[in-house]
Amino acid sequence: MISKEIKEKLKQICGPENYDDTNAGRLVYSYDASPQFQAMPDAVVAPRNKEEITEIVKICNAHKIPIVPRGSGSNLCAGTCPVAGGIVLLFKHMNKILEIDEENLTVTVQPGVVTLDMIKAVEAKGLFYPPDPSSMKISTIGGNINENSGGLRGLKYGVTRDYVIALEAVLANGEVIKTGGKLAKDVAGYDLTRLLVGSEGTLAILTEATLKLVPMPETKKTMLALYQDIEACAQTVSNIIANKIIPTTLEFLDQPTLKAVEDFAKIGLPTNVKAVLLIEQDGPEEVVERDIQKIAEICRAEHAVDVQVAQSAEHAEALMTARRTALSALARLKPTTILEDATVPRSEIAKMVVAINEIAEKYGLNIGTFGHAGDGNLHPTCLADIRDKDEMERVEKAFAEIFQKAIELGGTITGEHGVGVAKAPYLEWKLGKTGIEVMKAIKNALDPNQILNPGKAFAKESNRVVMTN
Repeated sequence: MISKEIKEKLKQICGPENYDDTNAGRLVYSYDASPQFQAMPDAVVAPRNKEEITEIVKICNAHKIPIVPRGSGSNLCAGTCPVAGGIVLLFKHMNKILEIDEENLTVTVQPGVVTLDMIKAVEAKGLFYPPDPSSMKISTIGGNINENSGGLRGLKYGVTRDYVIALEAVLANGEVIKTGGKLAKDVAGYDLTRLLVGSEGTLAILTEATLKLVPMPETKKTMLALYQDIEACAQTVSNIIANKIIPTTLEFLDQPTLKAVEDFAKIGLPTNVKAVLLIEQDGPEEVVERDIQKIAEICRAEHAVDVQVAQSAEHAEALMTARRTALSALARLKPTTILEDATVPRSEIAKMVVAINEIAEKYGLNIGTFGHAGDGNLHPTCLADIRDKDEMERVEKAFAEIFQKAIELGGTITGEHGVGVAKAPYLEWKLGKTGIEVMKAIKNALDPNQILNPGKAFAKESNRVVMTN
């Protein structure tokens, strides 16, 4: 609980209109986009600038009050669920694009800027910010950085961390740290920028970010390859990369996902095939044309029943937009949708797809699979009903086996969604005990009072899952 004295201090800092401890106000921020997790904060505070954040953090640190930084709440691992109470720090006021620097090809923003708004702003200048999480219409840059978000273009262009070149952040003691800069090279000291990217708000509170931009690609083409054999479809992914072609986008959708997306988007997607690859290439026109032709040959050699190239920019955009709606489309089918992101080396995609289907059959579950197949990042999505206790227990066992299989194939438990609370029990499988201890040492050094997004990434000993042999 927050005492009356602290409550008044917080109101004085950010204004009474930016402090909310009503039941209704707290309820809105008691959960995020992750199913099965909910916890009430003691209050919701919306600072207007970094100076207010430093004062808020100093008070919370002195009284050991937890702080959970939050953007739009699109998190999928319960990373913004306030499991330890305390305050939710809301960035709705800190949502400005501070600078687009066309000489240095950078954009500087506050953490509350919506990703798509920033993308549109830089594209209006003929520049390009490649990271494109499917939630970009609502997700914020601060959230993208905290989770090191990926997206459909990650295969060719990389993920959020590849574009974060400078950060400003408030540490747990209220002091401000600045990392990096508008530099092509900088090896002065530890790479603190990279340390903070993907730290899920557990090490510092981001207040400003400078991101790298690139020139807008000259042209692009989009195609669909249709398959009646899922293994052949998955094998095509490896074959494309083995032929030294790196498409912008190389997405996989299985038949259940296709049917859900077409019912939702109604753009004429084929639903009578077992799987499709959605492929996009960008760059100089002659390179794009050559790559698309070669990719089509590879798809047909791997028994694609049809290869279709989008005949217009509008059709291509409709295809990509439909792919981004996959989660929303599947979520309409049953009360509870559990989306995961097991990731394996590209060469192991076929084995992973087969394993997911076998595990779904073993536990009698409806699991649709889609994802960024080109970088090995699959999204097995289970449609269930949280009111069915037996079904939810089977879901938990199934995903544990999916994570274990991913690690056996040289992969990881999460490629872009983060660890948060949901995957904390499995993190030691990936990092080992020593890796966990190193992470804890960093956390304890920067946040000795454990106030920054507590309960995330590190599983409680009593809840830790043991990997089976």
